[in-house]
Amino acid sequence: MTAAALSAATAPNFSKRLAVAPDFLDPDRLAALTEEIEALGRTERSFVPTHKKGGTIAYDTLRVRAPGVVAFYRSAALIDRLSAIVGEPLKVTPERDNSSCSILVYERPGDHIGWHYDHNFYRGRHFTVLLPIVNRNADGTDLSAARLYARVGGEDRMIPTPPNQLVIFEGAKVLHKATPIAEGERRVLLSMTFGTDPRNSLPKEIARRIKDTAFFGLRALWGGKAKPA
Repeated sequence: MTAAALSAATAPNFSKRLAVAPDFLDPDRLAALTEEIEALGRTERSFVPTHKKGGTIAYDTLRVRAPGVVAFYRSAALIDRLSAIVGEPLKVTPERDNSSCSILVYERPGDHIGWHYDHNFYRGRHFTVLLPIVNRNADGTDLSAARLYARVGGEDRMIPTPPNQLVIFEGAKVLHKATPIAEGERRVLLSMTFGTDPRNSLPKEIARRIKDTAFFGLRALWGGKAKPA
């Protein structure tokens, strides 16, 4: 990331626990991340009836096959920028948490996720960061039909997610969803989590692993290993 860390004065307003930062990365850095992510290929598909359907690439896979993505997630420049937005110093969440840094892929008709909170299993505050990488309709002329909604101040707000428009929110406090994608469309997001104190207790760690089975299957219960390409 070539841009300097945001100062508190220039950071997007986070007073409602959600902020958007357009044109977050310079074009070369975005292109490098996109190339590495698109080369990953197969995703782990998950389906929870009436709630979610989509593909995911877990942190343990990224650590093996996408070093540039992982380096970006861990970079001091990124952490400084996000800390300036939320007004508190942030840290990455643990490697054992496969949601710490993952890829979300919506590419089959009906892929979506319903209203939910991103539960906080850590001692400090917990933040979700989404960086859209790909978002296109079937003929490549516009964004996909999928829309990100967040309930902010008692109202449902549509959050635009064109490529390179970063979204950061306190997921345990902000209800959100992604509406279904249509035939021939594709939406890919880099999903990252950060915390002010990313330590947790054994009961919370067990609860986190159980939650992660919805995204990464039963291997999440014992930490999991990257699936072969």
